[in-house]
Amino acid sequence: MGHFEKDLDALKEKILKMGAFVETQIASSIKCLVETDLTLARQTIQNDHLVNAMDVAIDDECLRLLTLYQPSTHDLQFITTAMKITSALERVGDLSEDICERAIALSREPLLKPYIDLPRMAEAAQKMVSETLDAFVNKDATLARKVCGDDAFIDDLSAQIFRELISYMVGDRRSIARAIHISFVSKYIECIGDHASDIAEMVVYLVEGKVIRHTVIEPIK
Repeated sequence: MGHFEKDLDALKEKILKMGAFVETQIASSIKCLVETDLTLARQTIQNDHLVNAMDVAIDDECLRLLTLYQPSTHDLQFITTAMKITSALERVGDLSEDICERAIALSREPLLKPYIDLPRMAEAAQKMVSETLDAFVNKDATLARKVCGDDAFIDDLSAQIFRELISYMVGDRRSIARAIHISFVSKYIECIGDHASDIAEMVVYLVEGKVIRHTVIEPIK
């Protein structure tokens, strides 16, 4: 194995490490919401600078590889896709931070309703992030397409939560502030799923050379 291949493998490891850390950030943000754990919320917010640092370090490494090796067309696509993926992961980290901010705000008010669907959404989004990175590293377009289809589950839950929150707000004006915070959390998780789908679409293009943006992909049964 040559130096370039070793450097590519090292790059993949760095991306997986960043992805694993971002997954932890997602899980922590929902845990602090459900358990009203303000210490965890503040720690998760502080940890976002580590996600940012990983993003910058991987970008620097990609630029180094591009400059040093002048890679072939396929390897060039792989490296530029890696840069886009880490940018998407950085945004997922920001969304996890946003969830924590809402959790802190909600902790000051009585619980509006048990958190049932939000953890389900977050778990699904976290799984999408994990699978889409596996698809990237293994150049697995089939798994990438599955991730795109899985986004429908999160979208459906988000719509359901929004309808429930409208009912709460119509029934009791005192619930409006809490309902708005919860609605934002739902939208943040939905955006995490969207970023995972975006990465999956990049993987399909990388592997198959097909653009599948703006196409409907049914969930795989």
